[in-house]
Amino acid sequence: MEPVKNKEQAMTKLGSPIRNRCQLAILIGFLVCLSTVFQPATTYADVTLFTGVNNTTANRPTSGFAIGMLFMKLVGFELEYASALEDPALGAPLLRTGMANVVVETPTAVKGFKFYGTTGIGIYREKFVSSRFNQLGLNIGGGIKMTLAGPFRVRVDYRIFRLRGSPQESDPKRLYVGLNAAF
Repeated sequence: MEPVKNKEQAMTKLGSPIRNRCQLAILIGFLVCLSTVFQPATTYADVTLFTGVNNTTANRPTSGFAIGMLFMKLVGFELEYASALEDPALGAPLLRTGMANVVVETPTAVKGFKFYGTTGIGIYREKFVSSRFNQLGLNIGGGIKMTLAGPFRVRVDYRIFRLRGSPQESDPKRLYVGLNAAF
């Protein structure tokens, strides 16, 4: 590195000391604000085990689980897996979904009820007798979480799926009830 000959050349090469201090102050201020927004008291996670009914070809049982995280008690994300088994007698295929969802939830409970809406994208697998394929799927839905005791809640959820490709049912619907635990 060559020596700097004058103050003007130093400021051009290294930037203004005042500008550097301002940038540092802005960065520190941003990090402090970020740490107060995403502190543990305003971020929580929950897990749901559920069972319900899926209407692909015929109404039949489906079950699964969801793991989610909510920031600022309002917006979050959720990963969900669900499976409805194949039933050749009804002509109903196996349907498994794995979805990543964005969740918007009421920040406080109203008489023990929290309402939420969700939408997401993921993959699904449909299998019937010897044919099977994986494809992209979308979903939209919503529901409520009803407080039981402590961190435990009952969750009721309704989803409408849009399955790409050529599944037997391209717009299946699912209704489930689950046990939800927040932590």
